[in-house]
Amino acid sequence: MRTFGFPEFLFILEAAKWTVSLSLIAFMGGAMGGLIIALCRTCDSPALRTLSSGFIQIFQGTPLLLQLFLVFFGAPVLGLDINPWIAAGVALTLNSSAFLGEIWRGCIQAIPRGQWEAAEALSLSYAYRMRDVVLPQAFKIALPPTVGYLVQIIKGTSLAAIIGFAEITRAGQIINNATFQPLIVFSVVAVIYFVLCWPLSLLAARMERRHAAALTR
Repeated sequence: MRTFGFPEFLFILEAAKWTVSLSLIAFMGGAMGGLIIALCRTCDSPALRTLSSGFIQIFQGTPLLLQLFLVFFGAPVLGLDINPWIAAGVALTLNSSAFLGEIWRGCIQAIPRGQWEAAEALSLSYAYRMRDVVLPQAFKIALPPTVGYLVQIIKGTSLAAIIGFAEITRAGQIINNATFQPLIVFSVVAVIYFVLCWPLSLLAARMERRHAAALTR
């Protein structure tokens, strides 16, 4: 039986790059999907509002782990060859799209109604109202909760270990199976997650305080 040492620590630490990579993929994909969802939720089309609302309810109302299983095990049933990397990226992107879309929908609707009415008075189309008037203001409101949600994405990548994706948690499982020292191994895993998430949490809190201070001026 092996003893947990520096090589085992490096093995887990090296897996952090895959956690970060998967988090970035999920965040960037979720940002694009979330923007589309948020725009559909606030558009003038009842059909688009209903479809986007249904998407959000499905992905917010079911566990991320179940979504991972459905993508990973469901794709081969449909004749698609899929590996854990792609399955985790797709599931996390869809899940992030739903949550970011709802966050950003709230930020868009937080813009004072007078701003919308002024844009309409200028006969701006929906696209130009959003691009030139609403979204620049909503962007400032959305920054703190968006950074805060990135922390949730990083922690959510740990579920990808269930389908064999070699991120931090999966690396910890492999080392634990070799050393049988779960307390040490998973304490190291927890510390690495903390180091990744804590600066983002501090940044989100700082941005929230600055935004609140700006509103009181």
